[in-house]
Amino acid sequence: MRPAPLEETPPSEASSAVEAPVTPAKGLWTLVKEALHGTEMDLTRLPLRRAIFLLAVPMVLEMLMESVFAVVDVAFVGRLGAEAVATVGLTEGILTIIYAVGMGLSIGATAMVARRIGEKDAERAARTAVQAIGLGVMLSTVLAIAGIVFARPLLAALGGSPWVLEHGVGYTRVMMGGVVSILLLFLINAIFRGAGDAAIAMRTLALANGLNILLAPCLIFGLGPFPEMGVVGAAWATTLARSAGVLYQLFRLAQANGRLQVRREHVSLEPATMLAMVRLSGAGMVQALVTTSSWVVLVRIVSSFGSTALAGYTIAIRIVLFALLPAWGLGNAASTLLGQSMGAGDVARGEKAVWMAGRYNLIVLSTIGVVFFVFATPLMGVFTTDAAVVASGATALRIFSLSFVSCAYGMVLTSAFNGAGDTTTPTLIDLCCLWALELPLAWVLAHPFGLGEVGAYIAVPVAFAAMSASGIFLFRRGRWKTRVV
Repeated sequence: MRPAPLEETPPSEASSAVEAPVTPAKGLWTLVKEALHGTEMDLTRLPLRRAIFLLAVPMVLEMLMESVFAVVDVAFVGRLGAEAVATVGLTEGILTIIYAVGMGLSIGATAMVARRIGEKDAERAARTAVQAIGLGVMLSTVLAIAGIVFARPLLAALGGSPWVLEHGVGYTRVMMGGVVSILLLFLINAIFRGAGDAAIAMRTLALANGLNILLAPCLIFGLGPFPEMGVVGAAWATTLARSAGVLYQLFRLAQANGRLQVRREHVSLEPATMLAMVRLSGAGMVQALVTTSSWVVLVRIVSSFGSTALAGYTIAIRIVLFALLPAWGLGNAASTLLGQSMGAGDVARGEKAVWMAGRYNLIVLSTIGVVFFVFATPLMGVFTTDAAVVASGATALRIFSLSFVSCAYGMVLTSAFNGAGDTTTPTLIDLCCLWALELPLAWVLAHPFGLGEVGAYIAVPVAFAAMSASGIFLFRRGRWKTRVV
């Protein structure tokens, strides 16, 4: 079935619906089922709280499942020792470049698709989706080849130990060979989110994660008929699972029962649309690169204190991402609603959605922050039995949890800027708060001040607080309202 025709909801009813609360008769469980199944309603005409709920639930679950990839790998690889975990952590540092490209293209794709859907122009939305996928394939192919060829020197540059350089290169090469699936998984899910089909994006990650959970122990430890591949098996499991997810995404794009359907006549390169997306995504890529590269430099600072510190940091950051990715899910919900509302000519509705999502995020992250601070040691113990790694990672986890309250609004506002097509503002915020503040502060506290890896960790909540304060100030100024996508 296709979304209900526009004429079925009169403008007068749509206006009043913005302020209406979620209908009590629906019931919470009914709304949850609708969110997980995927709604066919026009999101620009639903009551705002209901629209946020219907988008946020599958988006939060999608982000949770995205983080499961990393957590599953570390959970199994952690049984192989600190050096194996360090291999995963260093490879993640290399993959941050890939994630930056994927997130940058995703920002542009979400903003452009959401704006076209808000304008009720499904044909242009489908053509935009094709251009985004084409760009993703071209860029990821180049990055995959470069990553395979330069895997060893990249690991060495990040401070890999002799064990990592001898035994971990295979893991890195397999992961880099699967870059096309990583990028397309990011990108096509962003297209679904921009269209409002968040439930499809969620189901894609559910499929990929299920396969990864099944394959990882089999290929790492050689269960049943599978070969024992050690840390390299984790890379093969992740790559195969993500590839299956991409095949499912392409299948769903071709179906006629979604908000966005790609047909054969849409599959052609349109240089003008591609160029517009490159311009919009370019700043998004820089923004993502600034963000992710800051974690790479932080890895380099921490790795100077040995494999135990690096392993503790690697596990702790995976746990933190497990908490923050649901917050990004709420941010993505606000981004979609803002983009679609701007396309429909109702900026005030989109702005209200952003502040509402920010309040919800504050509640979620405050709660998780308290849990992480109190239970840091047992949480670390789930992923490793090495007492030194547990102690080091628990310290990192407690310090990182202090930033959860301060970053709640900042994460939603960053997504909102991007959803409005203003990718420049969050990029400048990241440059100032991460490169100009966090990284220099991390190095100074770690080395000249002699605080070791703890000094590097302290710089993170300081930078997040600065990012949130800047985001609130600039979003209130409202220059994003003038952006044309």
